Amino acid sequence: MRILSLSSCLVLGLASAAAACPNYDLAPAESYSATGQQLYSPRTFGVVAGGENYVWNCPNVTPGTDTGAGYFTSAPDFSFGLTGMGAYELVVSVVSACDSALLINTASANWYYDDDDNGNLDPQIVLTRPADGRIDVWVGTYDGEYCDAQLQLETFDR
Repeated sequence: MRILSLSSCLVLGLASAAAACPNYDLAPAESYSATGQQLYSPRTFGVVAGGENYVWNCPNVTPGTDTGAGYFTSAPDFSFGLTGMGAYELVVSVVSACDSALLINTASANWYYDDDDNGNLDPQIVLTRPADGRIDVWVGTYDGEYCDAQLQLETFDR
């Protein structure tokens, strides 16, 4: 009986930990639609970078790219409905007043993470073959602090 109780507590604990993680099923703070052609001119969005969830404590988030620290909100900062992306690569980058981090879940259900590829402790992720559909974006920070940031999306010909 003791083992059963311990197992139940462990399962409930993991379920609550996953609930306090980045989750694309939650309503985003902001939503936009754009075509690949519209993003040929960069679009910038203001955001407060940061969050309370340490990404590597989240079993539901498994980026296929960089690994490193990052604190993110549970709900996406942005959701973008993208169409006409076939001829483009999509560059998603952040410029911030702190050491920011970037987390993306694509329309193909792939997770991407970056910390410093945009230089100056700012992240950048290049999606070389973005699928049409929804992408969710979280702008976090490396150390759990909060700061002002600018998210930018821009397409380039492949």
